[in-house]
Amino acid sequence: MSEFASAFADFDAVQSPKLKKMLLARKSLDLLPKFARSAHLSSAQIYERERIYGAHNYKPVEVALCKGEGIYVWDVEGKKYFDFLSGYSVVNQGHCHPRLVEVMAKQAKTLTITSRAFYNNVLGEYAEYITKLLGYNKVLPINSGVEGSETSVKLARRWAYTVKGVQRDNAKIVVPANSYWGRSIAAISTSTDIDAYSGFGPFLPGFEIVPYDDLEALEKSFKDFNTAAFLVEPIQGEAGVIVPSPGYLQGVRDLCTKYNVLFIADEVQTGLGRTGRLLCTHHDNVRPDVIVLGKALSGGMYPVSAVLADDPIMLSILPGTHGSTYGGNPLACRLAIEALKIIVEEKLPENSAKLGAILIDELKKLPKEAVKQVRGRGLFAAIVMEKKISAWDLCLKLRDNGVLAKNTHGDTIRFCPPLVINEQQLREVIGIIHKTIISMM
Repeated sequence: MSEFASAFADFDAVQSPKLKKMLLARKSLDLLPKFARSAHLSSAQIYERERIYGAHNYKPVEVALCKGEGIYVWDVEGKKYFDFLSGYSVVNQGHCHPRLVEVMAKQAKTLTITSRAFYNNVLGEYAEYITKLLGYNKVLPINSGVEGSETSVKLARRWAYTVKGVQRDNAKIVVPANSYWGRSIAAISTSTDIDAYSGFGPFLPGFEIVPYDDLEALEKSFKDFNTAAFLVEPIQGEAGVIVPSPGYLQGVRDLCTKYNVLFIADEVQTGLGRTGRLLCTHHDNVRPDVIVLGKALSGGMYPVSAVLADDPIMLSILPGTHGSTYGGNPLACRLAIEALKIIVEEKLPENSAKLGAILIDELKKLPKEAVKQVRGRGLFAAIVMEKKISAWDLCLKLRDNGVLAKNTHGDTIRFCPPLVINEQQLREVIGIIHKTIISMM
């Protein structure tokens, strides 16, 4: 019998006040009428149910969302908010874009998955579209951002052994400090965030961490012939929208070419229009050897990610060496095609560039006593708060005033609205941010 079940059997015998409180909350939920359990719960009841039945690996801002459209979301009480996180840049196309909804409904009624044991009629169409759009020979379709980056690491290791000539099991992947590409064991083996890696060792060998935006340190690492690849975010997102110095990515490209090291660009968050170009690396006119995409690749409708590379790299992966049960399924592929077409046809990168310049310029006008730094490119911006104002508390105040954002690393808040936002809406939110900060000073 589980702890909860046995405790319910003899509630009076429970000694732990914390457990007793959880049991009472759970009992109150269990006693709700069935119709109320999904459709008519209050926000408070939704928070409590998730705390009882869900793992505690997130600390959400307390708002219970039930509807989204464009740049807006609504909570279960009917309050409307500007979404300035966009699911961590998943809904660049806006919530529930009508074209995506239509494509999803149509394909879901036709064929959703075949597995890669067989061909389907959509994967080839998607592969042709995305490779021609971004200028690579091949795409490897998968599901999530972390899976994409891990796939790129496997690809780089195999390339190092079969093409570069590194001795088997000696390949090294270089990653900058403060990187974030997920929380798998491989990802946290490269993490410098103690919350991400502490208590999860032992970690994977074969990685080396160097400072971000430091070409001298990078070249020193590259002199080791065993170096297979450099995996880097063009702008570090989870670290707080850290934009490297001008010329850094060109320097990375030059060093990778000089030392025959693969340049892997993690564009999961920075790609697909977020920074004002289709890919963030396009700002520097550099072409990485490998591109990792995710998030907005499906516009928030379905988990879709991809790795793109040319034949000499991609064809080092052969049948039986890598796979993904859901990767390349017809539903994912159909959504990805449409999501990419929306980005291009609705000129979302151009809108991000135009409105991002306004956003960053206006954020720089915030009181210096409260905001010590503004960073960003396009509609990928962040403010760093002075110690007198808690970033978490500011997020809560913004929520109360109708804007949803999330802090990172204690003192930083990202502002990343859907790229379909217009100037009037943007300026309304900028006004809310300004008034909210003033009220907290």
